[in-house]
Amino acid sequence: MEKASIFRYIIYVVGGFVLAAGCAKISSPTGGLRDTEPPVVVKSVPENGARNFRGNRIVISFNEYVVLDRINEKFMVSPPMKRMPEIRIKGKDIVIGYEEELRDSTTYTFYFQDAVQDLNEGNAINNFQFVFSTGPFIDSLSVTGNVLKADNLNPPEATLVVLYIQKEDSAFMREIPSYIAVAGKDGYFRIDNVAAREYRIYALKDADNSKNFNLPDEEIAFLDSTISVTPGKSWIPVIQDSLRLLPKDPKAADTIVTQGDYRLYLFQHEKELHYLTSSSRNAAYRLNYTLSLSPDTLGFHFSIPEAEPGSYFTESNKRGDTIRVWIADSALYNRPAINTVVKYPFTDSAGVNILREDTIMMRFIVPRTPARGRIKPTPFRFASNISSASLKPGEQLVFNSETPFREPDTSRIRLYEQEESDLKRIPFSLDIDSTNSCRIS
Repeated sequence: MEKASIFRYIIYVVGGFVLAAGCAKISSPTGGLRDTEPPVVVKSVPENGARNFRGNRIVISFNEYVVLDRINEKFMVSPPMKRMPEIRIKGKDIVIGYEEELRDSTTYTFYFQDAVQDLNEGNAINNFQFVFSTGPFIDSLSVTGNVLKADNLNPPEATLVVLYIQKEDSAFMREIPSYIAVAGKDGYFRIDNVAAREYRIYALKDADNSKNFNLPDEEIAFLDSTISVTPGKSWIPVIQDSLRLLPKDPKAADTIVTQGDYRLYLFQHEKELHYLTSSSRNAAYRLNYTLSLSPDTLGFHFSIPEAEPGSYFTESNKRGDTIRVWIADSALYNRPAINTVVKYPFTDSAGVNILREDTIMMRFIVPRTPARGRIKPTPFRFASNISSASLKPGEQLVFNSETPFREPDTSRIRLYEQEESDLKRIPFSLDIDSTNSCRIS
């Protein structure tokens, strides 16, 4: 074969491989349309709405794999159980188990709210409920109403509404409610599957998850008389006529508040007892403590065992019931857990105010470093009331920051008063606020 023919043959072969490689380019599939449908119940043992059920295990099966989102916060049983049932995922099933003996002839409702979601897209089943009865009938009556704050008539957040068969007020503080529900963000509530009879109704901001009014600073609401639940007053959903529906005004509000039968006004008793209401560490270098009342002469005392002198300092508001501890030593605030000792006023069972000592472990979880790169250091930032490098006559100069200021070096700051075209330097001073080291004026 001549050299020219061999050369042309090689070019044709190489060109063929290049074309084949180009045609065989691999690309990822588009994946189709995104799944927007929530999981669907395909079977349950027992069936939803079962009667004469006395078992201690419930299995709910779905058409796809599911997850439980914040189930400990969202799940609720009505009437409540003394111990919360154990809930777990097994494949496409939700398995509910409990050891408590069920009440006779009682309708139980398991509220999941929107906790049940599909595994891949997080599509939730809204207001998912599972209902069964230990007797021959399912109670089908409802109680509706609205919870509002007494001081401003705004709807409160995360408020329980409970019904009691017992007529004594002490039951609200000691007994498990007969029925329970959570009011929505708009304050509206509906308690379903209620038996026909008379009840006491209460609303509660439950601070300790006890379902009872047992802390003096918990907000409550109640009616001064019992309510009567009858078929005539039961909640019936309004069915809209699709032929008479008007197009929605795009400027209209998205939320329409539903009016219930009963209105409860949430209020808080005036505090009389001394105790520690909260402790938190929402930043590695800052600890927060709050008291129910001003500590008066007993004061509030704080220490970190084995900490070096000057490694932290404390400050409080004017009432003295809110205390902040700033940790200046990086070796100390980089610890995930800091052991603190606090002494604070406490009213004992005899009504005597004493100085109580507690050891409190303050924990902080450092955010994970991104997979790529590293966390950039946060620059020091502050804000002031200076607008266009000037102040109005008689206005006080104020600087605010998220972290404490050091003593300011005023020798490097100039302040002038303008008189026509002349600038006159005026004296000034900057002092750190005695109750807030993040403020200078």
